[in-house]
Amino acid sequence: MATTDRQATTLALAHALSAAERGLAVLPLSRSKLPALRSPHRDDPAPSPCHGACGRLGHGVYDASSDPDRIRELFAAAPWATGYGIACGLPPHHLIGLDLDVKTGTDSSAALRELALRHLFTIPPTVVVVTPSGGRHLWLSGPPEVVVPNSAGRLAPGIDIRGAGGYLVGPGSRTGQGVYAAAPGTAHLAPAPCPRSLLRLLLPPPRAHHPMPASADGHGQGLIQFVLAAHEGQRNTRLFWAACRAYEEGIGPALVDPLADAARATGLSEREARATIASAARMTGHRP
Repeated sequence: MATTDRQATTLALAHALSAAERGLAVLPLSRSKLPALRSPHRDDPAPSPCHGACGRLGHGVYDASSDPDRIRELFAAAPWATGYGIACGLPPHHLIGLDLDVKTGTDSSAALRELALRHLFTIPPTVVVVTPSGGRHLWLSGPPEVVVPNSAGRLAPGIDIRGAGGYLVGPGSRTGQGVYAAAPGTAHLAPAPCPRSLLRLLLPPPRAHHPMPASADGHGQGLIQFVLAAHEGQRNTRLFWAACRAYEEGIGPALVDPLADAARATGLSEREARATIASAARMTGHRP
């Protein structure tokens, strides 16, 4: 490996460890901004979804960790890494990233200002990361019970959203296009709370409410299994997502107790589980 690459890897690891000290979960990235470690299931004839339960490295954002020893292990396995990603949607910040692009020929900053005026919100002072192309990443924090999905251009042209299951390229990362850097005066800030009116725009609109037939029991079981498969750090977000889907599909009231039981089986308290399900009911326009 060239000396410059070794230096980039050393710097990336140092920046990743610094981010972890702030409670952020990180993973190594290559110069292409993709996870540096390839999937261990890439050669499986019929790979099944795996989020790291196999115990091996290479599961993308599911490898992300804030544990220093784990981070060193990840970078040791990927000595070609020149950057790091920051997983979104995880505690303690439940990070939401607004990616304001400049490569699409649209003025994403103006689009965000227009949205703010129309929906009466203000972006508070927060971490801003400048991309090599001149774009910006705004870091916001979300409520623990809300799952913000990833999207591209849905909020406005040129604005992508990084939410649960996504990641942001961390400041100090070196890519094929250049270096990501914190904007002056923002590196010391914590991710600011996402304004409620903006948060509502980031969530997908509820689907039409149609009572589900009895034959849909299997769908309910799938949602319960989704909650039961939650790892620590995912329990609230998975429960909230499953409860939202249940209410949107018209089977929310019938699944309140089964979902709460599943959440308790993963380690949540009865009170936490019931509160999260109630939040999902309110978010989808239903009475808890």
